[in-house]
Amino acid sequence: MRDKRRVNPFGPAAGAPSWPSAGPDQPVADPTQPSTESPESAEVTALSIELAERTADLQRLKAEYDNYRRRVDRDRQAGADQATAKVLGALLATLDNINRAREHGDLDGPFRTVAEELESALTQLGLERYGEVNEAFDPQVHEALVHTFLPGLDGPTCIEIYRSGYRFAGRVLRPAQVVVAEPPAPEESADGAT
Repeated sequence: MRDKRRVNPFGPAAGAPSWPSAGPDQPVADPTQPSTESPESAEVTALSIELAERTADLQRLKAEYDNYRRRVDRDRQAGADQATAKVLGALLATLDNINRAREHGDLDGPFRTVAEELESALTQLGLERYGEVNEAFDPQVHEALVHTFLPGLDGPTCIEIYRSGYRFAGRVLRPAQVVVAEPPAPEESADGAT
């Protein structure tokens, strides 16, 4: 004869095994390792593992979103800078005419006020004018139209400015056109020694 009754071995019935609680000297079970604990604690362990996985997924998703937002902001700023640079580039010829009028003394009256307001507004937008006499020559921002030698110079120097250069947002819109002078090379003696 066989006994076909089903008895819950973990239920409150008499003879159910009692699980000792972990004391201070006993190690805590690793939640990733299978154990012989009760189904409730196995379920808690499974839920803890699933929670850790979902938390990691959520952190990855948040990092991707933050990177996307930064990239969109950077692209938006780059687009705005390109549009502003295009408008500023179109106004450079007007600024050259204003500078020529100022050099010839023709910049007076109401025209002077308009010219100063225009220059002020463009400066506030970030347009930077460069190219001064006695400035060190830099081939990245200067365009040398004439080259000569002058004594008393330390190195290549801009001695005359034909047309000012302009920068916007760290980018050269137009290089300054300049006359460059260098110190003369030391003369060689007849025997070839310096």
